[in-house]
Amino acid sequence: MAQYEAHLQGNFNDLLNYIEHQVMQGSSSASREGGSFYEIDGVRCAVRVYERYSYMGGNRLSLNVTLFGKDDELYLTAVTAGGSQALFFKINTWGEQSFLAKFVKAIEAYQKK
Repeated sequence: MAQYEAHLQGNFNDLLNYIEHQVMQGSSSASREGGSFYEIDGVRCAVRVYERYSYMGGNRLSLNVTLFGKDDELYLTAVTAGGSQALFFKINTWGEQSFLAKFVKAIEAYQKK
């Protein structure tokens, strides 16, 4: 597992669309596996689950993204999982680290806009 969290400023919908585009364009094997959206009293929460094939690990892994927002205050959490081939403990996390590193790079580029 690898994890990233960030407090951001911006438009909730713009960032959510940007994330979707970046993840799906970042790997030819990427797919959106599911998601959820809820809003109450002006606070929004979107959850997205993406999956891709890890060539280095020879398996599939997931990226789970949760975006909270109220007005232009946003909070983002991204967690990767999977990718290990061991039965009882993780023997490789290269794919997870790589998937998250691409995601973090995209978020850092968004912040510089």
